Amino acid sequence: MKTENEGRAGLLYGIGAYAMWGLVPLFWPLLKPAGAIEILAHRMVWSLAFVGLALLVLRRWGWMRELARSPRKLGLITLAAAVITVNWGLYIWSVNAGHVVEASLGYFINPLVTIALGVLVLQERLRPAQWAAVGIGFAAVLVLAIGYGQPPWISLVLAFSFALYGLVKKKVNIGGLESLAAETAVQFLPALAYLVWLGGQGTLAFGSHGAGHTALLAATGLVTAIPLVCFGAAAIRVPLSTLGLLQYLAPTFQFLLGIFYFHEAMPPERWAGFSLVWLALTILTWDALRTNRRSRAAIAAATAAGAAEAAAGAAEAAGPAGAAEPGGAAETVGAPDPAGTAPTTGR
Repeated sequence: MKTENEGRAGLLYGIGAYAMWGLVPLFWPLLKPAGAIEILAHRMVWSLAFVGLALLVLRRWGWMRELARSPRKLGLITLAAAVITVNWGLYIWSVNAGHVVEASLGYFINPLVTIALGVLVLQERLRPAQWAAVGIGFAAVLVLAIGYGQPPWISLVLAFSFALYGLVKKKVNIGGLESLAAETAVQFLPALAYLVWLGGQGTLAFGSHGAGHTALLAATGLVTAIPLVCFGAAAIRVPLSTLGLLQYLAPTFQFLLGIFYFHEAMPPERWAGFSLVWLALTILTWDALRTNRRSRAAIAAATAAGAAEAAAGAAEAAGPAGAAEPGGAAETVGAPDPAGTAPTTGR
């Protein structure tokens, strides 16, 4: 019962995390007239404040010593901070500039880009279905490029930056809250310096448009931290295959918001490109589920074979002892008879 409740809670945490990420396009326009770069700077500064407070409450500081003693990890954290800065900044700008649908496409094709990076950087081997999905994704980008008259650069930069961010995070291998704290610590001073500079120029939106607007800018830290906390809670409670399926919730919500709330255009060539992407993701998901099912079956078969081998070994070891004592242990443990045709236990 406890495992079932944990799984249900993990599923709800996962849905909550990806739903919040999917609905965040509703939040960024509320921060106008602040520009995208100022919003980004506030996000960095206030994220560090909220994540630092969370770590203080949880008393999780031991990772800092280990990180400080590893120049390689510090370098990777700095790279992750730089890459996610590009991702956050472009996403905020694209939403407030009316490109929500194109931004959602970036997160739809992100799994395909992640697979491509796995091949190019980690020398991973792809299964035929994965090759097919990547090929269809490439065709989708070509269709969209022809339709737009140029490559869908917003989608591509978002997809590649987030895939690269995931790759770097895999190399760093520290917890979600800790990683975000380290990354925003790298971002903090440049972001704060930019806000101070804006204040000196008299163009800082923070504090200039009422208490509500100021509170919303400060809330960028919560908007960043809360979904990450929910994601972390889900990751330890549900299988990765489930998280892999849930990840499509965020771009789906963004896509629907772009069409029905922000009323962005969807010409035929855009529908064609998105349809190809969705076909690629369907193949990718089917292949992942099939592979996961086969892996579980192979593990179960290996476990059963090991248990049978252990039982046979125990029976063989018990056989001679039972033979020395007629009517003793050999008759009660179910060891094979001398002919090996039937167990000696009574029916």
